[in-house]
Amino acid sequence: MENSESLRLRELFLQIRPFFFLDEPAAGMNPSETEELMETIRLVRDRFDMTVLLIEHDMKLVSGICDRLTVLNFGQVLAEGETAEVLHDEKVIKAYLGE
Repeated sequence: MENSESLRLRELFLQIRPFFFLDEPAAGMNPSETEELMETIRLVRDRFDMTVLLIEHDMKLVSGICDRLTVLNFGQVLAEGETAEVLHDEKVIKAYLGE
């Protein structure tokens, strides 16, 4: 028999809109392949009203897809907010690009 916590968790998942999980989808791609990938991800996101959960180091791809970002550093939230704002955050730049 399920406990009330697992039932609440199941109800929460049923309320969340579908999401598309991608882990480094542009790894090994050249710029034109990455551009095509970006267009495909946008098409799927928009046509099916999906949330994209993206783990990616290609910032051009990230900024071309995401309206909002959450940046993690060693498992801790470093910054979150609108894409342009987060990509210009000093903590993010220091952690990922060096000083």
